[in-house]
Amino acid sequence: MKKMFLLFFISSMVFTAALFATGAQDGAAGASDKVTITIESWRNDDLAIWEDILIPAFNKHYPDITVVFSPTPPAEYNSSLNAKLEGGTAGDLITARPFDASLILFQQGNLATLNDLDGIDNFSSVAKSAWITDDGSDVFAVPMASVIHGFIYNADIFSELGLTEPETEAEFFDILEKVKADGRYVPLAIGTSDLWDVATMGFQNIGPNYWKGETGRNNLISGKEKYTDDQYVAVWETLAKWAPYMSKGFEAQSYPDSQNLFTLGKAAIYPAGSWEIGVFNEQADFNMGAFPAPVRNKGDELYISDHTDIALGMNSTTENPEACKTFLTWMTTKEFAELYSNALPGFFSLGDFKLTLDDALASEIIGWRQIAKTTIRNSYQILGRGEPNLESELWVNTAKVINGTMTPEEAAKTVQDGLDRWYKP
Repeated sequence: MKKMFLLFFISSMVFTAALFATGAQDGAAGASDKVTITIESWRNDDLAIWEDILIPAFNKHYPDITVVFSPTPPAEYNSSLNAKLEGGTAGDLITARPFDASLILFQQGNLATLNDLDGIDNFSSVAKSAWITDDGSDVFAVPMASVIHGFIYNADIFSELGLTEPETEAEFFDILEKVKADGRYVPLAIGTSDLWDVATMGFQNIGPNYWKGETGRNNLISGKEKYTDDQYVAVWETLAKWAPYMSKGFEAQSYPDSQNLFTLGKAAIYPAGSWEIGVFNEQADFNMGAFPAPVRNKGDELYISDHTDIALGMNSTTENPEACKTFLTWMTTKEFAELYSNALPGFFSLGDFKLTLDDALASEIIGWRQIAKTTIRNSYQILGRGEPNLESELWVNTAKVINGTMTPEEAAKTVQDGLDRWYKP
């Protein structure tokens, strides 16, 4: 009897211990399923969009992953992020600037490779180009958005003067001439005081139609083409023709001056980046339309600058890699693409999806992807990392050409000579 009692006691203890252990494991599993991941970003303007739209949409699918969007003021972002990375306190997900700033983070081991991330193939090689290694062997961020270049116009002025959107450069200059002849409006709202303005909305806007987008951009990197080649000189020749259609005193006209000129209804056409849409929607009280950079000759292939702008990478030391990958994979979906692009009109998801956008102007501009080949600015990837800085050289010399103080040929030689001083393909 005593022996049977002892066996029963031991069995009970084993069962209780097993039950306790099982319960403890469940409890641990339940706790581990609840994770919090933090996003580092310089986009403090987007706080409400993340908190009110994007994160709630993600949590409908993944309620056990808490996402905290933790932005830093843009001017402080790089230094703040680097300090956090060095101190081991950086967030799980890191908003990535395009090209070398993020490439350096990857090379330092701060960003994880995302080659095997589900959904990463939803992005084209152009879309991923700002967040890959030079040899293309590693992708280290999920592309989030781009900005597209083209021309935004005052549709009321077009209607008043009987103008239609141009397809060719000849038609474009014919419109400028008609607006100038009418005399009531400035044909083209752009100045050369802020040098980046004419290089970005001029040279990099119309240029892809001349150097055939990615073909020319990649040939510059490989050394097969040079800025002194005819197709690049011709871009500056065309830009020089803009001057007679710009405001009197355009040499002192700043970027905000040009915005005001257009939104006040005093100019017909604004050489644009799509990021202007939000501002123009708020400030302009007239109807607007948009057209891509006209081709040189009717029937030519159309190219547009669809410039990579922002992405999200994973901190290589995150303690929650699976939760991070779940979030990043969700960012590769059409659901995220439409939510983001609608929340920020003019900042377009880079996924290979046909998106439905609520904003008419944004919808029109993103539609150009269906009729044009896309590329990015040719002064950024690889060619933007030396001195003299290629981007700065394009700014200065493009403004000089439009100001009439330098010929297109001189601008081309100056830019190429600067590149040759440090870059050997």
